[in-house]
Amino acid sequence: MRILPRSAFARTVALIALLLFINQVVSYVMVGLYVVKPTMQQISSVVSKQVQGIIVLDQWLSTHEMSAFEKRNLAERYTQAVGIDGFTEKEALANGLQQATIYNFLSEQMSQQLAATTEVRISQDDVYFVWIQTESLEGYWLRVELETFDEARFSPLLFYLILIGALSILGGMLFTNWQNKPLKSLEAAALKVGRGDYPEALPERGSTEVIAVTKAFNQMAQGVRQLEQDRVLLMAGVSHDLRTPLTRIRLATEMMPPSEDALAEGIIGDIDDMNAIIDQFIDYVRVDTQADSDCENLNYLIEDVVGHVPESWQSTIEVHYGEIPKIPMRAVSIKRVLLNLIENAERYGGRRISIETGYHAARESVWVTVSDDGEGIPASQVEHVLQPFTQGDKARAAKGSGLGLAIVKRIIERHNGRISFGRSQKLGGLAVRIELPAAKSDELFANPV
Repeated sequence: MRILPRSAFARTVALIALLLFINQVVSYVMVGLYVVKPTMQQISSVVSKQVQGIIVLDQWLSTHEMSAFEKRNLAERYTQAVGIDGFTEKEALANGLQQATIYNFLSEQMSQQLAATTEVRISQDDVYFVWIQTESLEGYWLRVELETFDEARFSPLLFYLILIGALSILGGMLFTNWQNKPLKSLEAAALKVGRGDYPEALPERGSTEVIAVTKAFNQMAQGVRQLEQDRVLLMAGVSHDLRTPLTRIRLATEMMPPSEDALAEGIIGDIDDMNAIIDQFIDYVRVDTQADSDCENLNYLIEDVVGHVPESWQSTIEVHYGEIPKIPMRAVSIKRVLLNLIENAERYGGRRISIETGYHAARESVWVTVSDDGEGIPASQVEHVLQPFTQGDKARAAKGSGLGLAIVKRIIERHNGRISFGRSQKLGGLAVRIELPAAKSDELFANPV
């Protein structure tokens, strides 16, 4: 299982987060050692001196003869002057000792400074109190009010470190996203070129390296577009030039004497085959435009194609329509796909052709399956027959240009669809399944040539 991130965005954010985490830990430790710890030591030193004063006073009162009233009056005056209150165990519990938190660090410091076992607790409320109990004043708790203890708290420091860390990571994410934005545009444009669409030139922005890559891609896309246009123009010119002598040959053949009818029919049949091959060439190099696109119901297209098949076909076509929504498509191109699949089923199948349609809710796609009762195509030859000018082994001597399935694959890929081959469970022959996305896609018809 891969743990480290793979994308540049995730790696950059992870690096920023790691460096920031190390910086935060070091900052937290440094502040604790050189700010908080000295402050705590200073507080414990001041408080311990005040407590020592209380102990000295208690020892002095125990060695001098004075009335109880005078001793109490003197002790109260002293404690008020130094800001220390004395409580018995019961009085201390009634005044909030139970809610106070024990601080081991301060307890150790006070024990060393007073040379006696001492327990220090701190209650954090609107006013901070330090509760102290030492062996020198057994049975009593001293409470010292600290107004400046808030400076030594860890909570604000931790909050500020977390806030700074979160803001730094957020800023790193925004910066990295800004850096990677041209790369995402470049990826989307490359996918469009791979499907046969040619987007407008990408804006050259970002770092110098990204600008150089974008500039090279724009030049490459422009060159590929020009080659495609030249290829289309060349094919259209060749097809047009071929049709002219074919038309003359057909006219000459039709004027042949009746005694040559058999020869004439053979020549006319060959001319029709050549015209069909030329039409397939044009279909293969054809580039659809946005004007050809619309939302259509695939069932209606199938009904139209099946209704216009030649009467000379021997196969019986069965159609099972499923309930499907309208989807964005180029209707003329999809009709060509359906006709090519049905022609292949008629040519290489037996006597039955089955067409089924349906909707795949999980994938949000509409599918159509064309099946026949022929021998099918071995799995090892599927990729082979999808290439232009190739046919299956059993059909090498058959008529055709070998562009039928290549045209199907090209059109389906331009619709962001999928094509798959399998064995028909119903008829036993080849089953070709086409899936087209049902969700509206702006990329499907974007940037036509």
